[in-house]
Amino acid sequence: MRERSASPKDMARREREEAASGAGQGAERGETHEITLPEGPALRLDKALARALGEALSRSRIRSLIEAGEVRPLTGGEVGAPVTDPAFRARGGTRWRITVPPARESTLGPEAIPLDIVHEDEDLVVIDKPAGMVVHPAPGAETGTLVHALLHHCGDSLSGVGGVARPGIVHRLDKDTSGLIVVAKTDAAHRALAAQFADRTAGRRYLALVHGVPERSDARLAGLPGVAFEPGGIIRIATNIGRHPKDRQRMAVLRAGGRPAVTRMKLEEGFGTAAALVSCKLDTGRTHQIRVHAAHVGHPVIGDPVYGRRRFPGSLGEAARAAAEAFPRQALHAAELTFRHPSSGEMMTFRTPLPADMAALLARLRQGRSGSSQER
Repeated sequence: MRERSASPKDMARREREEAASGAGQGAERGETHEITLPEGPALRLDKALARALGEALSRSRIRSLIEAGEVRPLTGGEVGAPVTDPAFRARGGTRWRITVPPARESTLGPEAIPLDIVHEDEDLVVIDKPAGMVVHPAPGAETGTLVHALLHHCGDSLSGVGGVARPGIVHRLDKDTSGLIVVAKTDAAHRALAAQFADRTAGRRYLALVHGVPERSDARLAGLPGVAFEPGGIIRIATNIGRHPKDRQRMAVLRAGGRPAVTRMKLEEGFGTAAALVSCKLDTGRTHQIRVHAAHVGHPVIGDPVYGRRRFPGSLGEAARAAAEAFPRQALHAAELTFRHPSSGEMMTFRTPLPADMAALLARLRQGRSGSSQER
């Protein structure tokens, strides 16, 4: 089954959710903060308030509250008109009132969908998500999502997201990307985990099967904008990613606008010149980031219906080429997830092997890397 292209409305929603590094923020229970900014040079209002509030609210949550008109200056005890521009320059020593609306109860219903639980405790749950499962409900996917399954599995013990009382997804995976995803079960855990993704102390490692073989020796790579080479065979891809200027259902590398995105790609195994197994580590979590960056460097993910291509050169055997060309989803798997436990402080790393469909394709590529007549 082919991935449904996200509508511009869906993608705008996802871009807003990305404000917490692809995560969201815990649902506060309705509260008001009054804060005096430390003395110093003027800063963006969202940045200044985030620094002053510490872990109480993430910068992304503050930004959304500013845009919603929930942040007002306090002058001599008088409450001023709301400031709705997160980039407003706020001077040190000024006072501000931030109103956090209470979470709205979710109208979603639980669904008894099996989940592959890798780890669970009182604070969080780590799930190995199958390809084909949507994380959040959206037009065209109103049921059968990870959210519905979590509501059944966890009941009322879940954190909210962005002020809405629904499961506390800390980062997302595309529908047809498989692998590890962590969910917070308390607001405190959600804030702590979201902060780790925001400050890049949480780690994510993906495995992907891609067209061609990305190698440092490829002079074409060295000339691409945003591409650099690091020790250990790492290809660093640092660009801005935003909505495609002509096709609003796609994301794209942009020279101006968009948001910074950094992916580190490493060649793990090549199959002739036709395909490769690569690992990718993320510093950021933009919509379709790995898929966009892989296409940017000329090595799109096999099976990607949006950024990929179908045909392969003749350096693969017939059966391997046919399997790769017919692969029904992007061959992308979230294989490793690392974060510090929000309560114990312990560093935790979880790994999951390739799912059966990608493992079968990998085996075919290994058999057919030379186009051998032995391939079956």
